[in-house]
Formats: sequence, structure tokens, C-alpha cells
Amino acid sequence: MKKWIFIGLGAIVVIIAIIVIVGLSNLGPIIKQAVNTYGPEITKTQLSVDDVGISIFSAEAKIKKFFLGNPEGFKTPSAMKVGSVFVNVDEGSLKSDTIVIDRIEVKSPEITYEKKGKTDNFNTILNNVKGSAGSGKSSKTESEKQDAGKKLIIRNFVVTSGKVNLAMSVYGLGDKELSVPLPDIHLKDIGKEKKGASPAEAFQEIFAALYGKITSPAVTDALNQSLKSLGASLDTLGKGTKKQLEDVTQKAKDMTGGSDKVEEGLKDVGKKVKGILGND
Repeated sequence: MKKWIFIGLGAIVVIIAIIVIVGLSNLGPIIKQAVNTYGPEITKTQLSVDDVGISIFSAEAKIKKFFLGNPEGFKTPSAMKVGSVFVNVDEGSLKSDTIVIDRIEVKSPEITYEKKGKTDNFNTILNNVKGSAGSGKSSKTESEKQDAGKKLIIRNFVVTSGKVNLAMSVYGLGDKELSVPLPDIHLKDIGKEKKGASPAEAFQEIFAALYGKITSPAVTDALNQSLKSLGASLDTLGKGTKKQLEDVTQKAKDMTGGSDKVEEGLKDVGKKVKGILGND
């Protein structure tokens, strides 16, 4: 009798193992499809992941080659690139209306920060995300209509070892690229208070925290310190540039007695530089 009990228990363990393996193998395509389908509608930019690998033993997903493109009008090809993102999902919640994610860990993100006029690429994307969250929907595809009621709770969202790049070529300041460390981020219980947040709402909270770190004194002071050697600052890359160009033009006119050739030459240079920076 005991022998049959042990055989029965062994069979149950095997069946459970098969169910877990099959469930995990299906988790990868689910995550990839969700990111590639919902992401671009939320950010209004290119957003994609190359692949999602699943660890059978740890129930962990590894998202490979996360790419976030820039909005229209910006020069640099990407806003953020990440080699790998680790995700732990509570499998028991996948079939419920609220999907629980135990942990999302973003390791070594490479962020490109680009100023344009009075705004920047991340502020533009954040406004797009806010618009998506406010609309209450992220797209009108059939798959999204079926999952319209899905909510998210993210227990831990962590960003470590990131860096913020500033491409000097965009502003006509050479081919150098300035890089400074991004302070680590740890958000807890996203969507918990509301018993679940929409994908757009969760993304908005995450992206707002990310933007806060990118524009924090820890980052902006370090970038300004590096820019000093080039005779510039973050302000001159944005809203202050037009005024400075006008001042330089006026001084040159005063020194040359208002020479038409000098004036026209300076205007031409000014137009080109303002075009690069997106100033009106």
C-alpha cells in the first residue's frame, strides 16, 4: 500500500513539474507580445524587445535588448537601450484580472538625454505616456480589446548601474559624448493602492521616476561640469541658446560697424545652430 502511495505522489510531482514547465515556456511570448504591442502605443515612439528567455528553475524572465526610440524631431536614434531586464512574475496571477510582478530589475541602462528648445526627449515621451494613461486605453487592436481589463501590481522596480549620455554632435560641439552615472532607482508596490494599475499608468509612474533621476542635480550638475570645458551648459543647449546667439550677433555688429557681410554670415550661422537645437 505504501509503495502505491509513493508512486502516486511521484506521479503528482511529475504532473506539477510538467505544468510548471509548460506555463513558463508560454510566459516568454506573453511578455514579448505585451511589450511590443502595448509599448509603442503608450510612448508614441519605437519600443521593442528582441527576445524573452525563461529560466525554468527560478521562474525568472530575461528580456533581451530593450529599445526605446526617440520622438519625432529629435536627432539621436534612441532614448534608452538596455541589454537585459529581469522579471519575476507571480504565475498564479496570469489568468486573473490583476497580474502581479514580484520584481523588475533593469541593469545598466544606457540613456541618451537630448535637449530641444524648451523641452527634451524624455519630457516629450513622459507627456505621451501621460496622455495614454489619461485616455484609459493604449490601442484598438483585437488582442488589446481582449485584455482591456488587465491591471498590474509591481512589487519592486529596480534600476542599477545606469548612465546618462549627452551627444555633443547634435549641438555642433564636436563628436564627443559626455556620460555621467544615473542614480539607482527602487520603486515599491506600483498599482497596489488602486488594486491594480493599467499598463499605461504603471509605465507613467516608472517613467516619471526615471525622468526625475535624469534631471536631478546629481546628473545635471555633473553634465554641466563637463560642459564647462566646451563653453556651454544644459541651459545653452536649450532655451538660452537663442538669446546668446542674438547677443553674439549684436556684439559683432557693434565691433564691425554693422558690416552687411559679417551680419549676414552670423545670421546664417545662427540659423544653422538654432535649427540643430530646435529653437524657434
